[in-house]
Amino acid sequence: MKRALVLLAPGFEELEAIAPIDLLRRAEVHVVTASVGGRNPIVGRNRIRVMADLDLQEALDEWGDDWDLVIVPGGAKGVEVLLGDERVLRLVSARLTAGRPVAAICAGPTVLARAGLPAGTAVTSHPSVREAMGSVDYREDPVVVSGAVSGAVITSRGPGTAFAFGLACVASLHGPAVADALAQSVCGG
Repeated sequence: MKRALVLLAPGFEELEAIAPIDLLRRAEVHVVTASVGGRNPIVGRNRIRVMADLDLQEALDEWGDDWDLVIVPGGAKGVEVLLGDERVLRLVSARLTAGRPVAAICAGPTVLARAGLPAGTAVTSHPSVREAMGSVDYREDPVVVSGAVSGAVITSRGPGTAFAFGLACVASLHGPAVADALAQSVCGG
């Protein structure tokens, strides 16, 4: 079974985390949510309380970097917490260096930039953080998949693109046919 790690810090953007978690679990991915910089429940940007499965350190102690995908939701305050956590930056940096899949949405791609996102990588983000992205191939598409066939770097614009972002995460782990079938099943088609 594929395994994904979703980082939840106080102030995270709920839709950007929950939509991908839901879609990945529907696709039978073992999703682990890890709290960073706060104890359960983790309070999101819109004051929705979410119980993380584990603290980040517990997740790292149990699985290290044995994740098929690591997801960084946005939310300005949550991203500030993630940017200040060396464990997060080391994890993301190691994955970028190895070409292992990472996904980030809204302000979350700034974590990838700080962790050493290679220059010229095609990405998107919330427009408010575009300047913080550095020397990338910046796009304004709702979702941008860059790198290896499996989607080594998946980025997205914001809450309104969370569903498409989640489907891109599913596609990176199980292929586009599974993501398309999942989209049809949840859209009633």
